[in-house]
Amino acid sequence: MIKLKWLGHSCFRAEYDGQAVVLDPFAPGSVPGFRDIDETAGMVLCSHQHHDHNYTAGVRLSGDASHFKVTALETFHDGCGGEQRGANLVHILEAGGVSIAHMGDIGCMPGPEVIEQLKGVTAMLIPVGGFYTVGPEEAMEIVRAVNPRVVIPMHYRSSSFGFDVLGTVEEFLGLCGNVTRLGSDSAEITGDMAPGTLVFEYK
Repeated sequence: MIKLKWLGHSCFRAEYDGQAVVLDPFAPGSVPGFRDIDETAGMVLCSHQHHDHNYTAGVRLSGDASHFKVTALETFHDGCGGEQRGANLVHILEAGGVSIAHMGDIGCMPGPEVIEQLKGVTAMLIPVGGFYTVGPEEAMEIVRAVNPRVVIPMHYRSSSFGFDVLGTVEEFLGLCGNVTRLGSDSAEITGDMAPGTLVFEYK
């Protein structure tokens, strides 16, 4: 079981057996409506070097994260081979028989080699707001190709947070089945959890 906490935007904290990894921390004030990142973890991972995803100074490195196996897969931040927004890393975290794929700011359907490595992941954290990343329909195409047990949308706006140019989560949810609105910013990801889409609530 990996405990997953949404820290806003595309930033998550994953914890297993007392060890933690933080993914895609954003710089102070870079994303409207979210508190500054102030975390302690054994590892910090960034999908790319944009200020709303690479604020490693917001994470104090303490202890280790040796329980986690990390796989980085090269993809693109746009649909034109990185010419517009550059490269993007997808990170797969594995611990305790659970695997979580953080898709970063993916901007297109990954190649078949990447899709093959993603197949079978327990959970996928995927941007759905469009403009800078894939939008709802493209995100769903990736989900269908990979078929994760659980889908967790990220990188969208609401009435209280996010970039104005992004779409809301609702259009993506309209394409999903078995949607659960958690009412919490945290969830336990297990290998036998019910399939579906989990919507975290920013606290």
